[in-house]
Amino acid sequence: MNVLVLGGGYAGVALTQRLEDRLPHDVDIRLIDDTGEHLVQQELHRVIRKPELAEEISIPLDDLVDRATVETATVTGIDVDAKIVELDGERTLEYDYAGIALGAETAHYGIPGLDANSHPVKRLSDAQMIRERFLDILDRTDGRVVVGGAGLSGIQVSGELAALARTVGGADGIPDLQLLEMRDRVAPNFRESFSTAIERALDEQGVTVRTGATVAGVSEDTITLASGEDIEYDLLVWTGGLQGPDALGGDRPDVRSTLELGDGTFVLGDTARVVDDDGETVPASAQAAVREANPVADSIARAIEHDRGGGGLFDPRPERFTFDSPGWVVSVGDDAVAQLGPTVVTGRAAATAKATIGASYLTTIGRVREAVDLVNSELGPEREC
Repeated sequence: MNVLVLGGGYAGVALTQRLEDRLPHDVDIRLIDDTGEHLVQQELHRVIRKPELAEEISIPLDDLVDRATVETATVTGIDVDAKIVELDGERTLEYDYAGIALGAETAHYGIPGLDANSHPVKRLSDAQMIRERFLDILDRTDGRVVVGGAGLSGIQVSGELAALARTVGGADGIPDLQLLEMRDRVAPNFRESFSTAIERALDEQGVTVRTGATVAGVSEDTITLASGEDIEYDLLVWTGGLQGPDALGGDRPDVRSTLELGDGTFVLGDTARVVDDDGETVPASAQAAVREANPVADSIARAIEHDRGGGGLFDPRPERFTFDSPGWVVSVGDDAVAQLGPTVVTGRAAATAKATIGASYLTTIGRVREAVDLVNSELGPEREC
């Protein structure tokens, strides 16, 4: 019996660990990832200001699993009907059950020049490149940096850039830093009270928020908005949306609460657009990805038990997923904003919540030292550039 987990992000690691707990030891579990490292994505923006944090948020997958085999390879194709995965464009693996957790790539929506002239924030190398370019711009008096997309990622990157500028150049060292959002407010998929508090925090950090700003085209030094306005820039960071992995043709498949993509194949995390058992759209987030691993692991375990003659005469029904978030926390430089139920919290309390969430996740996957270091980094009295 052969079970594949494709992708070593939040969903992939959580699913692998749960399968190790639930499946018989003679079932082969293989975790396939193109880097062999697990990146704590929710802390990636911090590397822009504090590059040494990279060591704490990038963890070898071999350190996070017990009996699963980790294989470093790029998934280049998936045939759900035939249950075949193509690796590195040159070899294939068959599977009995699989969880596709390849994450998502940055979407450019066919906007002319955007892909070629912008920087995403998906990998450590992205954060390091943004840092280098930004530090060069700080040496100038007329530099302008634009972040496209005011979801949680764009908000956190903007805040981190503003904080880095203050650290390097003092209160007068912040360049013209603009955050563009095509909709009418930042964090548009969240409660308005949360959005309002975030925009206030961005303003206090020195970030100019521009809503109703739709990017229509980009050249190497100019952003053209749908309104016809041109914005000259020196650095463009793009966080404006998601598209599926190349192995799925760039698509993010729509799945219902069972997370089934085909017979014996499940999809979870940012790879899919999920509607849960309450009929609610599940946001692409770390907390959703980790929680989706539980029902998928249970569904696979029950199916394998049935295949081996247990569990009765009828095929077992897959488990269903319901997403109920306890809240959301976003960092804005040295500040933070938390939405906890109907209550919005800012300042030290929100920053503590943010650090606690990151530390809790690291502890859950078995990295206690990194959890302690992360809390010290988030809540320490000083931040170094």
